Amino acid sequence: MTTVAKIDAFEQAPTRHAKLVAWVEDIAALTQPDRVYWCDGSDEEWDRLTAELVAAGTLKPLNPAIRPNSFLATSDPSDVARVESRTFICSEKAEDAGPTNNWLDPAEMRGDLKDLFKGCMRGRTMYVVPFCMGPLGSKISALGVEITDSAYVAVSMRIMTRMGKAALDELGEDGFFVPAVHSVGAPLAPGQSDVAWPCNPIKYIVHFPESREIWSYGSGYGGNALLGKKCYALRIASVMARDDGWLAEHMLILKLTSPEGESHYVTAAFPSACGKTNLAMLQPSLKGWKAETIGDDIAWMRFGDDGRLYAINPEAGFFGVAPGTGHGTNINAINALHSNCIFTNVAMTDDGDVWWEGLTDAAPAHLIDWKGRDWTPASAEPAAHPNARFTAPAGQCPIIAPDWEDPRGVPISAILFGGRRATATPLVTEAFDWRHGVFLASNVASEGTAAAEAKVGELRRDPFAMLPFCGYNMGDYFAHWLKLGEQADAAKLPKIYFVNWFRKDEKGKFIWPGYGENSRVLKWIFERLQGTAKAKSTPIGWLPTKDALDVSGLEITGAQLESLLSVDTAVWAEEAALIPPFYEKFGDRLPKQLWEEHTSLLERLAAAK
Repeated sequence: MTTVAKIDAFEQAPTRHAKLVAWVEDIAALTQPDRVYWCDGSDEEWDRLTAELVAAGTLKPLNPAIRPNSFLATSDPSDVARVESRTFICSEKAEDAGPTNNWLDPAEMRGDLKDLFKGCMRGRTMYVVPFCMGPLGSKISALGVEITDSAYVAVSMRIMTRMGKAALDELGEDGFFVPAVHSVGAPLAPGQSDVAWPCNPIKYIVHFPESREIWSYGSGYGGNALLGKKCYALRIASVMARDDGWLAEHMLILKLTSPEGESHYVTAAFPSACGKTNLAMLQPSLKGWKAETIGDDIAWMRFGDDGRLYAINPEAGFFGVAPGTGHGTNINAINALHSNCIFTNVAMTDDGDVWWEGLTDAAPAHLIDWKGRDWTPASAEPAAHPNARFTAPAGQCPIIAPDWEDPRGVPISAILFGGRRATATPLVTEAFDWRHGVFLASNVASEGTAAAEAKVGELRRDPFAMLPFCGYNMGDYFAHWLKLGEQADAAKLPKIYFVNWFRKDEKGKFIWPGYGENSRVLKWIFERLQGTAKAKSTPIGWLPTKDALDVSGLEITGAQLESLLSVDTAVWAEEAALIPPFYEKFGDRLPKQLWEEHTSLLERLAAAK
């Protein structure tokens, strides 16, 4: 470690990247840490930092016989999730942030941040964390450096990114990087004792799109603090993608292989609570079909020299929601958590392992809950926080695809979108073409449930599942998708699909069994890509014919299948009427092609009456 007073651009720092070293010096001068440490990503560093975190009470080591090299962290109860209300896109012009983002004047924000960050790391170590988003050496990957005063963040970034010396070497002496500054906002006075989870009631997660900067203050949790994740990989990267002609998307990447050994790669975007992780780690119920994971959350996609769209997973780990992930729902995720993990805000068992709601059918008789209290099945509150997380190396997933780190990326054949809809939306719909697919994706919505922010039955729009993550005006984002489609070879573009696993019958019960049975829908999509599956044209797109969807062995009636694979024109006329109020929010930034698609939908519905 080097003291602030002894930082020298080319003597102390392990790099000759002058711009990087000057930036580190500037942030150190502003935040005034006691020490500056450059992370190298080594095993020795992991062992030392995790030991320091254990000594500080931030981490609790789990039983090495059950969960080797793994730890439990429990946060301050005020710091448990992303804070969207305190997340800002500070573009130079408010209209460039658009109606779906929080905007503040960038000059004013910089003044506020300077005041907040002045001296905020006193008494602490400032960690310099170089990292690569995506496989090292890939043309689709990009580099960043996070400065943080949290060792918890540093060790978590080791799991979630390619962090340390290898990323620093990639930067060379003048490589581009996204600068990201993070502080928990809890300076220590001389002699002041620390707390296990320092944070600050004041929170800011700020993005400056034009200068590609990220500043985060006050939170030590998740996407607020691991700035490579949503902040870089989506909000800043979406702006970079717009400017440079690629896509940074909130999508899983899945490799699907038929019994004949042919493979297709698909991406899929879903709002929260729509089964994204379960699909990313699918266990097909159909004999002979194989699914493998490339990524569970984010996809970066560029067009290759052959005109096809290629994707990488920019992350190196899984940062998954623990509650609801269990042996019966997602065994592949569970089997990825055997070692080398950090769990946050879950419960601890009496034998030193972790537990959360949904992990097993029956809860243990006694636990220590995420707040450190004794817990039994009779306790009033859940043992784990609903947003409790696991952080695990992606390479530990038992169905990780062998080519998941291929620097060339994988060629995408299909893109899926979906929401949670009890009515109206069929099980699967194929878009007529790319433009129609963008129209479908721009209207992704889920119906509110008793646990959601929206009223029961009310639609919550989440276009492209990117509403909280698009770093610029979403009207311009729609236009970017349309532009890429217009510039590409239409025959080589991925086909676009809309899926809905959540259709209910008149008694309120789910019609489709979901989980591994979703492989039946993927089989039909696969066969459509091969040109062998039948489909019928409807006003909203192509749907499987009844005999085209493989339902062999399923207990599903003809009436249920009809409900899943039909379009009620009267209901869809009502659905279409809900689109203009949403589109009107974007004013003249909403591409005219989407208004034209809306008109075409109305015409097709009228003709089908």
